[in-house]
Amino acid sequence: MSRYRKSLYVFDKERPVPAVIRSYTQEDFHGLIQIQRECFPPPFPSELWWNEEQLTNHVRLFPEGALCVEMEGRPVASMTGLRVHFDPSHADHTWEEITDGGYIRNHQPDGNTLYIVDISVSPAYRKLGLGQCLMQSMYETVVQLKLERLLGGGRLPGYHKHAGEMSPEAYVNAVMQGELKDPVMTFLLHCGRTPVKLVSDYLEDEESLNYAMLMEWKNPFHV
Repeated sequence: MSRYRKSLYVFDKERPVPAVIRSYTQEDFHGLIQIQRECFPPPFPSELWWNEEQLTNHVRLFPEGALCVEMEGRPVASMTGLRVHFDPSHADHTWEEITDGGYIRNHQPDGNTLYIVDISVSPAYRKLGLGQCLMQSMYETVVQLKLERLLGGGRLPGYHKHAGEMSPEAYVNAVMQGELKDPVMTFLLHCGRTPVKLVSDYLEDEESLNYAMLMEWKNPFHV
């Protein structure tokens, strides 16, 4: 196991600001839970924030998939993954079953795919491109581990606004044609992810009507 650490600059409008993307450790747990608190304030149930048992599993079972962005001396964004065996011909699944509800006890050390459990950016830092920086770092992990792909389910939080007049398939097609923008799917397209399959009942999410688009990034070096 090798720790990940990368120093870079992100841009606050025109001003370059130093940041570090690195593996998170037990010392970061309080800060990571604080990120969740800022991202999902009440009335969002606090029991759905990361807990210490989940975070302990992340750094113990698959530390290569546990990354954070540190700025001004504290974590301000995080991204977590696990390894799974993914068969594109049997793509349907829920977030709960494939991530073990965020506990990743089902992590498969020989899995062919890095599956994204979560990405969270503290609201005060969301204009700096940290999500894309974290995604790029996970792509580097995919290459380092010689995996086939990075995969994850993207919520469709804009769909509820159009559900009365279009199916989820039509909504996704409109996003792909550039006629609509979806906060998550469009972001993932900007990150280089490509659609795999639309999945129903992926996650309990009113905005998406429980739909999600599975999106992947294939390792260009994988044979």
